[in-house]
Amino acid sequence: MADLFHECGIAAIYHFGAGQSSLLTEPQELAPRERVSRMLPYMLLDIQNRGQLAAGITSYHPGQTELLRTRKDVGTVTEVFRMNHKEDFQSLMADHTSVAAIGHVRYATCGQDDRHYAQPFERSHLEKKKWFSFGFNGQLANYVELRNQIRQTGDFHLARETDTETLMHLLSQEIREQEDNKVDFVKLLGRLAPQLDGAYNIVFLNSLGDMFVSRDPLGFRPLCYAEREGFFAAASESVALSTLGFGRDEIKDLEPGHAVIIQDGEMRVERYAETPRKAHCFFEWIYFANVCSRLDDRSVYLARKTLGEELAAQEKVRPVVDSMDDVIVVPVPDTAKAAAEGMAFDLGVPCLEGLMRHRALGRTFIEGEGREEKARRKYIPLPEVLTGKKIFLVDDTIVRSTTMRVLIEQLKEKGGASEVHVRIACPPIVAPCFYGIDMSTMDELFAPEHLAIGEEMSPEAEDVMAQALGADSLRYLPRPSIANSVKRPAEDLCQACLTGQYPTPAGQKFYGACLQDFAAGANKEKNGPRQRKIEVDGEETPILPARL
Repeated sequence: MADLFHECGIAAIYHFGAGQSSLLTEPQELAPRERVSRMLPYMLLDIQNRGQLAAGITSYHPGQTELLRTRKDVGTVTEVFRMNHKEDFQSLMADHTSVAAIGHVRYATCGQDDRHYAQPFERSHLEKKKWFSFGFNGQLANYVELRNQIRQTGDFHLARETDTETLMHLLSQEIREQEDNKVDFVKLLGRLAPQLDGAYNIVFLNSLGDMFVSRDPLGFRPLCYAEREGFFAAASESVALSTLGFGRDEIKDLEPGHAVIIQDGEMRVERYAETPRKAHCFFEWIYFANVCSRLDDRSVYLARKTLGEELAAQEKVRPVVDSMDDVIVVPVPDTAKAAAEGMAFDLGVPCLEGLMRHRALGRTFIEGEGREEKARRKYIPLPEVLTGKKIFLVDDTIVRSTTMRVLIEQLKEKGGASEVHVRIACPPIVAPCFYGIDMSTMDELFAPEHLAIGEEMSPEAEDVMAQALGADSLRYLPRPSIANSVKRPAEDLCQACLTGQYPTPAGQKFYGACLQDFAAGANKEKNGPRQRKIEVDGEETPILPARL
């Protein structure tokens, strides 16, 4: 599993209809419409893979003093909502029982372990239309520019280094400029879109009971929704809607540049911005998403299985072992399992779990320091499975290489494997991401150390990289395999980290600065704290905002 992580996941739920819904079954002692918000923590559990550092919800309470009520904190969904403590959980849910709610889970790229960075962000106000809460999935590549514009305009102050607070200010500004009591969300989002560069899916709820969920015009991150009998739900991944009881035909992918709006007891889907092109992040299919999800009408499991089949096809063309005797395929837990199964089936060899993940440790790559030591504790090789075997070790990608080096060493020394042939179900990562994945500088990437910018992968380069990792051989997939596996045209995908071709102006600008920085030999402390500042237009600029 690659040493990288995602930003966050969002969810929303609303019973805007007057009648009962067949999807609402528990708890029976409550009126059907009031049971809606109690489902949100379970939806967040389904997308917990997208963020385990913080979680939160905001619920709507018409007729009460607190029209919006937010609970958020550092921790997993289970920890934040005390789900393992029945009485505590029931008490919390009683406080948030309502007809509508939004929720959020997230990781951090940097910043403090502070609940104030967790989402949703709530902005209180005396005027109802200006009192709102929202959650945000993505990253604004032009965050620094937006932050500076805000600070230089009027007597404004931003308390935290985060693009979420910047987005909250921009939302407030657009709402303030609308004169009617009812907010025109299509107009609001349409005015925001030209200002924002990057990935930004939003769930929004105000104290009038208005809700919208929106997907950015390029569609970087997935977002889906469903509705039945006046019961609406939306989430970053389809699995959260499936477990609510929605059928496959009911779950729809929200198109880029569109928003689902619930206002005055009615739901509508409207376009708020044109889509010049689509830029779906391919990493969502091969690594980030829950394997049970469908993203933009493509099964995550089948996409990963297809990647494994492509690995097998390469092996048949360029075999590295004389026979398949004593050969096994071993996945790096957990996201590489489907690819490993696809490869093993096509090769006609066993796929065995010779490497187990230490479940009690959880995620080990949240902090930037001590990666190698954490990686050694993270996985446990099984000598009973591995001893004397030639292993095809299948992983979804290599980013920083620390984990892979440790795994190869452990498989041979502790597991007793005779050979370890690494197979990566992805092309080499040669460029940073500025749209919400934690790899923002060139120096932290493994591949650019061995490939010149723009150079195609060759068998010779793979041999050199295998030697650097301590592997007997190394193979990556070619770039066309990605579009083939996700069943989308290559031009509809963001593959900037594979090609250096960024779909937005801010991404292109940052990449140019990163190339200069890398060429100058800056930020070369491979195992120390990673630098997140580069020089852009003569100013030292943080690449990523503080995250939690």
